[in-house]
Amino acid sequence: MAKKTTNPTKSLKIPALIILSAKLCAFISTKLVTRFAAKIFTTPIKHKVPKREFEMDSKSLKKTIYVPSIYKSVVTYLYGASERKILIVHGWSGRGTQLFKIADELLQNGFSTISFDAPAHGKSEGKTTIMSEFIASILEIERQFGPFEFAIGHSLGGMSVLNAIKDGLSVEKAVIIGSGDIVQDILDEFVFKLGLKKEISQNLRDFFENKYQVKMDDFSAYRAAQKIEIPVLVVHDNDDPEVPVKAGIHINENLKSGNLFLTGGLGHRKILGNQNVIRKILEFIKND
Repeated sequence: MAKKTTNPTKSLKIPALIILSAKLCAFISTKLVTRFAAKIFTTPIKHKVPKREFEMDSKSLKKTIYVPSIYKSVVTYLYGASERKILIVHGWSGRGTQLFKIADELLQNGFSTISFDAPAHGKSEGKTTIMSEFIASILEIERQFGPFEFAIGHSLGGMSVLNAIKDGLSVEKAVIIGSGDIVQDILDEFVFKLGLKKEISQNLRDFFENKYQVKMDDFSAYRAAQKIEIPVLVVHDNDDPEVPVKAGIHINENLKSGNLFLTGGLGHRKILGNQNVIRKILEFIKND
């Protein structure tokens, strides 16, 4: 019997029980549903390392480092022995070995990679996290393992890379794949998938801004892009069901030195292992 293939354009769905719970909370009170939504929004799913990532996982030198600014520790992966180092940042509910095909090709081309399990992801401790903790982890990893020649980020990792560069990460070039863009759009989509009224996304934004004393839009990728001088390759799939292609296009429009590469039929995750994408990344980082 042929194996079932995963449709790369199929969006991940929120479990029905969580949607039902959200609607019940909304029936009780706006404050309760806002707190419930915030909890779900900041809680990633920890997946087991799939077999395809075993080689990178086993061959990497792992080290747990403490990130003082967020009072949390993360597990890092040094893959390869070259002094030419590239930082790799996974997305939401991802792992430090998720971009293993890209890392393998980089090794074969004379680079080593540093990746990490973000807080509450993979082997790192914790249950909840937010993008600012991804960014803080990146900056601490640069301090301990840098300098890096290049940085590559997927999805939320792409947003985090752009924000980290804005905040001082020093790299020659960056690659972002399937990156989100406007934070409010992300909140709106999340609230829609929960089956809640749109105004709840405004409440959710206010909740996070009050809790963390930040402006959520300050983390939008296009705003970081406006302050970035280095060349950035923006890779996005036209059929990405989780992060619409308009996000990648808008980020590229706001970069001073942006390069847009659009694919088709690869969705949000299959794009990470596509040979044409990997070839484009290698060409981008190698060319002056």
